[in-house]
Amino acid sequence: MASSAASAPDFSPNRIGGVRTLLIGSVAQAFALLFYLFFDSLSSLYVISAMFGLFQGGIVPSYAIIVREAMPASQAATRLGIVIFASVFGMSFGGWVSGVIFDATGSYAAAFTNGLAWNALNIAIVVGLLVRARGNSAKAETGVAATLRAN
Repeated sequence: MASSAASAPDFSPNRIGGVRTLLIGSVAQAFALLFYLFFDSLSSLYVISAMFGLFQGGIVPSYAIIVREAMPASQAATRLGIVIFASVFGMSFGGWVSGVIFDATGSYAAAFTNGLAWNALNIAIVVGLLVRARGNSAKAETGVAATLRAN
């Protein structure tokens, strides 16, 4: 049931856009990270890890949609490669830093809190992009409307 709801046309990344898809995935991923702080059994680790992985699996493909929406086709392959490289580097670096934090504090909570902080920064950037895009589209609509009224 959840799978069919997620694949419904109204929730398609092609319909709502790559940046909105990234925002939904990032917020969902933040909730999964938050759940790690409150649950500590082995079964909850498996369930939360599955959730986290599914959310991450929705985030990475949204980068291709964002690049497709923002860049000319002639630049898309290069730009997507750079974006995916930065994403993989960030995930690798984040995992390493979380290990260093655990070694220093002996606490997984500190490592997950670090992940939450970076995720919050990501969400702030994505919200900023959405606000900027909304402002640009409002300006474009105003310009078109003014042109139509003048004719």
